[in-house]
Formats: sequence, C-alpha cells, structure tokens
Amino acid sequence: MRISSHTVGAFQENCYLVVDEVAGKAVIVDPGAEGERLVRAVRASGAELEAIWLTHAHVDHIGAIAAVRHEWPVPIFLHPADEPLYLRGAAQAAIYGLPFEEPPPADSDLADGATLMVGALEFSVLHTPGHAPGHCVFVGSGVLLAGDLLFAGSIGRTDLPLSDPRRMTESLARVAALDSALTVYAGHGPVTTIGRELETNPFLNGVARVVRG
Repeated sequence: MRISSHTVGAFQENCYLVVDEVAGKAVIVDPGAEGERLVRAVRASGAELEAIWLTHAHVDHIGAIAAVRHEWPVPIFLHPADEPLYLRGAAQAAIYGLPFEEPPPADSDLADGATLMVGALEFSVLHTPGHAPGHCVFVGSGVLLAGDLLFAGSIGRTDLPLSDPRRMTESLARVAALDSALTVYAGHGPVTTIGRELETNPFLNGVARVVRG
C-alpha cells in the first residue's frame, strides 16, 4: 500500500491518495481543493481510480470533487447524515470567499461497520459524529484515515453548525480503543499514531481516562 498526502486550499486540508500497488487501484479521500493538482497526482500514481471517499462534507474536504469527477466517473461515498452539508457546499464556500464548483450528488452511502475495498486492501468504516453529523473514519492496513476527528495534539471543532460536543466525545472514545500502533492520517496537520496521541493529546487522553474509569 502507498498513501500520498496532498495539502491543498486555504484551509491546508490533507487529501490522501490510497493505492494498492499490486492491483494498480486507488481511491482519493477528501479532495478538498486544487482540483487540477489532484488530478495530476492521480495520473502520476499510475493507478486506476476506483472511488472518492469523504470523511465528511465541510467545504474544505469537498471542493475538488467536481474536478476529479470530470476525469473519472467514480462513485462518491458519503454518510447520508452529512448530505445537508454536502448540498450547501456553495453556500459554505461563499462564507469564506472561496471558488467552488458544485459536485455531482454523492451516490454511495457510508454506514458504520461497512467494509470498503481498494484493490485487495480492506478498510472498515466507523461513523464518528461530532465534528459533523455524518463524519466517518476509515480503518485498515495499519492506518486510520481520520478526517477532522483527531489531529496531532488536537481534535476537530465542535462549535460549527450541526456539530455536537457530546457525540464527539463518544467518537473519540471509539478511536481511543483502537490499536495504538495505527498510523493516523489526519485531515489537517502531520501524521501521528493512536499511541502517541494517547500519550500527548489531552483531548484523546482525557477521554481514554474516563472510559477506563
């Protein structure tokens, strides 16, 4: 497996290209901005793009979907609870004065416990609401594609429209129980691990202490 990170847009969002090098298949996770650059990255990978996976539908994670779909008519995976945010992409962009091309409708529903494949690579979907109602993370092959749930030293905001601090705490508790060796690819900031965050991230560490009692 190869994961390449592409930090894009005004919000410095991390878009990830996950490639099964043996099968020559790939998915793109959270194409948030700079569509032409991301299209070039997919082409340079030499892999066949199979899908677009979205952790959630805030504008900084969906702004380049249209550009990708112009090139490859692949399915867009999104949890249905985030459809209201997805449909307001243009309105979100207008708040920040960002350019935005309306993406096609999401056409494949994510669900907690579902399995997604990239070639022969298998990922489990965890529904982790809090930052956004339909926020999901993808766990497999030793990695956690965390979106805006967990960052190195921090967590996603819960003061945005449709955010929910109580559900964020519950979602963090689920992640805290995962294998500490998992490499965390976050929606913003550097790569980290579950173990490192349990030791140094006061948000995750605090939740873990409460869960342990």
